[in-house]
Amino acid sequence: MRVHSSNFCDIQSWFYTINKLLFMIVVTILLLIKSSDLKSEEIIKSHGISTFGDLKYPENFKHLDYVNPKAPKGGEFSTWAFGTFDSLSPYILKGNSARGSTLFFESLMTGTADEPDSMYGLLAETIEYPENRQWAIFNINPDAKFSDGTSVTADDVVFSFYTLLEKGVPTFKVTFSDFEKVEALEKYRVKFSFKKGANTRELPQAAAGLPIFSKKFYTDNDFSESTLKPPLGSGRYGLKDLKPGLSITYERRADYWGEDLPINIGRDNFNTIKMEYFADYISAFEAFKGGAYNFREEYSSQVWGTSYNFPALEKGWVIKTQLPDQNPSGTQGFWINLRKSKFQDPKLREAIGMMFNFEWSNEALFYGIYKRTDSFWENSYLQASGLPTEEELILLEPLKEFLDPSVFTKPAFVPAVSKPKQLDRSVLRQAAKLLEEAGWTLKDGERVNSSGDILSIGFLNDGPSFERIINPYIENLERLGINAYLDSVDNAQSKEREKSFDFDITTRRYVMSLTPGLELRSRFGSKTADKKGSANISGVSNKAVDALIQTIEKAQSREDLNVAVKALDRVLRSLHIWVPQWHNSNHNLAYLNVFGRPENLPPFSIGETDFWWYDEDKAAYLKSVGAL
Repeated sequence: MRVHSSNFCDIQSWFYTINKLLFMIVVTILLLIKSSDLKSEEIIKSHGISTFGDLKYPENFKHLDYVNPKAPKGGEFSTWAFGTFDSLSPYILKGNSARGSTLFFESLMTGTADEPDSMYGLLAETIEYPENRQWAIFNINPDAKFSDGTSVTADDVVFSFYTLLEKGVPTFKVTFSDFEKVEALEKYRVKFSFKKGANTRELPQAAAGLPIFSKKFYTDNDFSESTLKPPLGSGRYGLKDLKPGLSITYERRADYWGEDLPINIGRDNFNTIKMEYFADYISAFEAFKGGAYNFREEYSSQVWGTSYNFPALEKGWVIKTQLPDQNPSGTQGFWINLRKSKFQDPKLREAIGMMFNFEWSNEALFYGIYKRTDSFWENSYLQASGLPTEEELILLEPLKEFLDPSVFTKPAFVPAVSKPKQLDRSVLRQAAKLLEEAGWTLKDGERVNSSGDILSIGFLNDGPSFERIINPYIENLERLGINAYLDSVDNAQSKEREKSFDFDITTRRYVMSLTPGLELRSRFGSKTADKKGSANISGVSNKAVDALIQTIEKAQSREDLNVAVKALDRVLRSLHIWVPQWHNSNHNLAYLNVFGRPENLPPFSIGETDFWWYDEDKAAYLKSVGAL
């Protein structure tokens, strides 16, 4: 068959036109896709970053609202610390680091006391990140200097990250587990890249809070070894004086690089900050009465209620006051070591908790100043209450196989309310029933299991002043047939045993965030349950808890976050991992009348070492009357 030449040309022309059209369509589609990618990858460059919503302070802010920008510089702030210290390395497991040793260092950005989840530039001038927060670039202030005058560079940031990842306390490995890599792009420009699929909401802020070390300094000094050699940092304070195990004094640096940064105006006003160490609580209080240090936050209800009647207070030389605490009141309690086989049954743990009689303790020991803690987010809107809401159930139902049925059928757990006498027999009977159900029967006055093992429980304690609280609790447990005893050690031993989880029950307090996230992995995540030195003191390992932590990290709005936190609070309370103690919604303070402070304090910090100042006129008066 022959094809006419004119027809063949027409066919060629038709194919050419079709191919051209197809090419143009493909190019248009590719351009649209590229345009969409660019839009989704819109880069935000800012002087700060917040988890939700807008920043309170604009780019050109002059100072924080709650500080006195004209606060005088000078004087000394001194307080007490418990036990002893043998290290100035606060980020490693070895040794007991001195209180305040983090003052040597700074981070790329820092938070404020009037916002729950915002950070502003410190070592870094600005942060850049895409809307999906898959990475973050920090532009370091070229003026930022370590205390030896050398510049803080991107290489120092990279070094700090990988050093903490390899040699720091286990918490850093958990915090950085979703970090892909950290790289220096330029001398003052560093990029953090996060793993695909990671919950990136908080990761830029986790990077921003990284303490920054001098790579040069640690070339000649082993980061992993505890030492009393002053570290090289960029912070406002350096070491002035050190008496190993007794006291440490930090001095405000005259050559501090960031003096005029807006974030720093009106802050860090004391020339020196001193920590005096004492072996026990009572000797520390007696030393305060004698003028050994000038500021004390009182944690003993007995001392607060009975001992503040000394002459300096009566003469007005010492101020006794209460300031409101608007943070969650903290998860203070007796934490049970779930790693031990005897504590595996939650009914046993619940029975143990029932024998702590808060009502009697508050009346007989605490002078009625405390309230019972129920929640891990006590004194906040994140506290679970009543039965689960519909929004909570959406999160809890898929996790049903890992949860106790009471999570769905009963209100959020609250401790038993006892009569105000040391042993409430009705509560004793309830606790005994729980022990029987858990397989611990009474034989010759002692609780034993099917193997004949006697139920023994030791309370790790390093503070003699706490014995008056634990001993009545022990007596109540003994009436239940439990061989309970006080496991008394010194502060250094207590710290080491907690690091290696060598205890039955210990006392600890965590301050919970109003915008919780990555830190929950360290405190309650399965991956940290057996990591030496981790913050997961009870050894919580539960798939429902892990899933809820992930939901919290993924939350894209504060409303979603609040629901997920309440669900987690409800679940943690059902596990009976602790015996909640008590809380006070105020800070009980006593201090020598030499301080000034802003009239309107921010909601999330009283700021005694942050934005208070030394008042020379008040000090001069006290000197004139012989009080100084």
